[in-house]
Amino acid sequence: MQLVLMTEPQMGMTYDQIVDLAKLAERLGLDGFSRSDHYGFLDLEPAHATDAFATLGGLARETDRIQLCVLVSPITFRHPAVLAKMAATIDEMSGGRLALGVGTGWMEEEHRAYGIDFHDLNGRFERLEEALAYLHHAFGRRPGRFEGEHYRFDLEDVIPAPTGPLPIIVGGSGERRTPRLAGTYADEFNMGIRPADAMRLRIDRAREAASDAGRDPEALRISVMTGAVVGSTEQSFQANLARIAAADPFSRSVDDLTASYTERGLPFGTADQVAGVVGKLVETGVSRIYYQTFGPYDHDLIEETVEVLRVQ
Repeated sequence: MQLVLMTEPQMGMTYDQIVDLAKLAERLGLDGFSRSDHYGFLDLEPAHATDAFATLGGLARETDRIQLCVLVSPITFRHPAVLAKMAATIDEMSGGRLALGVGTGWMEEEHRAYGIDFHDLNGRFERLEEALAYLHHAFGRRPGRFEGEHYRFDLEDVIPAPTGPLPIIVGGSGERRTPRLAGTYADEFNMGIRPADAMRLRIDRAREAASDAGRDPEALRISVMTGAVVGSTEQSFQANLARIAAADPFSRSVDDLTASYTERGLPFGTADQVAGVVGKLVETGVSRIYYQTFGPYDHDLIEETVEVLRVQ
């Protein structure tokens, strides 16, 4: 099981804090460091929210080994030409270590506040599918030009081409359109943890779509993004639970977190309990976990969480 540290800087993180956690993830031997792409979270107090691609460009020079990932960039934010050019540039700056996650976008209030067009769900899915096709042409995966209703690509080649594999990640919670797009265009399909049957349904549909598109369905990586409240012992678990509740940006109490994590089947408890959760994910076909943290960003807490999650 691969393990990636996932951060949500729109909740309030400076660039220096992001660099600190990326370097920590690298020191801990994690497979990647990831961040969200939001300009703010308007349900909370205004926070220090940095741009995803600007910070990833900095991390490309601040780190040496770890994969860098945006999970996920709303297609509503940027024209796919801009997205492709930024991604290829950061990939070059990092020596081929970028992974590009894309999605429909979902936070309507964020779009309205910044004056960004927010189309209905069908319109966003139409644009996401065209953007994914556009990226395949722009990255040299498909030859020639592309003409869509919303976007077009009118070049034979784009330079710079990706330095590394520049995997494309499609993330989302839907059970039909998102799995189809992931299987048709993506290298990785990301979702949240849900009951095993619901996850298998989405995975099966994504692999079927990959097969229909002439791709190897088994080459599609399946990943989940999840929070984790864990401890190496019962005592440390209880202490960590209290620390996380005290720093929770949504003001969730210990009881709130306990109810939410247990109901949703997320990693919660000591190593033995977490091993069962991770084992079920492996059985379902998941091979990568994005450990999502909203704080606190204390090194000892993150290191202990990583140690417990590495039970498989």
